Amino acid sequence: MSAEVLKGHLDGMILAVLADGPRHGYGVIDALRTRTGGRFDLPKGTIYPALHRLEQAGLIDGAWSREGGRERRTYTLSAAGHRRLGVERASWRDFVAAVGGLMEGNTGLGEQPWPAV
Repeated sequence: MSAEVLKGHLDGMILAVLADGPRHGYGVIDALRTRTGGRFDLPKGTIYPALHRLEQAGLIDGAWSREGGRERRTYTLSAAGHRRLGVERASWRDFVAAVGGLMEGNTGLGEQPWPAV
């Protein structure tokens, strides 16, 4: 799936992944790939700037740790991030319902589109 389709949704997807527990950047990339059945295999150049932006906004907390001789920044969801995730999930449900109705020909008025098939 193209990165263009994800515009506006990436932050919420990262917050959702971090709701499961702390992860470093590559762990976020791997979780996004795994949890979407390989549909979202996003490059580091997309994820790391988003992590930085979310940290600057106070939605996630980052801390350096040493793992296997390498320093890694591990990210966790902040209290503000948990609240924002709730908003993102509600927004996503509305988006899916609206686009689903549109793509399926639902007029939103409980009537069948013309011509009925």
